Amino acid sequence: MKISHYMAGADFVSLANASSGFLAVVMVSTGNLILAAKFMLLAVIFDSVDGWVARRTNRVDEHGFGKNMDSLSDVISFGVAPGMLLFCACQSFSIPYINILVSLLIVICGILRLSRFNVLADSSDVPGEDKFVGLPIPITALILGSFYISGMFRMDIGLIIMTVVAVLMISTFEYPKFRGMMLMVVGGILIIGTLLPQNILSSIAFIPAKLLFIFTILYVIIVPLMELYGRLLEKWSTC
Repeated sequence: MKISHYMAGADFVSLANASSGFLAVVMVSTGNLILAAKFMLLAVIFDSVDGWVARRTNRVDEHGFGKNMDSLSDVISFGVAPGMLLFCACQSFSIPYINILVSLLIVICGILRLSRFNVLADSSDVPGEDKFVGLPIPITALILGSFYISGMFRMDIGLIIMTVVAVLMISTFEYPKFRGMMLMVVGGILIIGTLLPQNILSSIAFIPAKLLFIFTILYVIIVPLMELYGRLLEKWSTC
């Protein structure tokens, strides 16, 4: 069968996602880490749009082509690209090779996360359409990209945060899916504001990146904290 037999409009958006991730890796190789972070955030926008395009066009993906396209693109943009950015950004860290290990952990956990997602998508053993099992992989790009651009980046904090993010991707914590129009608009505005050239309104240029980083961190930690709090309450109630 020809590729065109399987392709749909949403798949071109997935290719834009993968292309952004590849360009992020290219920018890392040239030493332009700011632009690499921006390409990663651009990939997040494309990843958010492809599902919307598929729903609007009433796509019937009977062969699972679109699902695999999306996952393979995500491995590049939210696994390899963040791993490479973290590796280069933390090359001078005082503990040798720790940047390599954490970067590799991001890639491995990202692959495991996406593989489990594809398996669960074909299974009835899922928590529901409004939740993710484990932290969604685009969070790697949102956190690392916004953190690096924000001007607050520190190697030690970055390595710790990305280690936690990688582990949470393969956890069983159930993260909510946010699909509200207002939330999507606000998130899109923050990402676009972060992508703007830093020499435009330089006094406030870092504010979108800082807000994006803070909101994403809250999303990452609030679910585990609430679940652990619930377990403690349940334990106390049985005592």
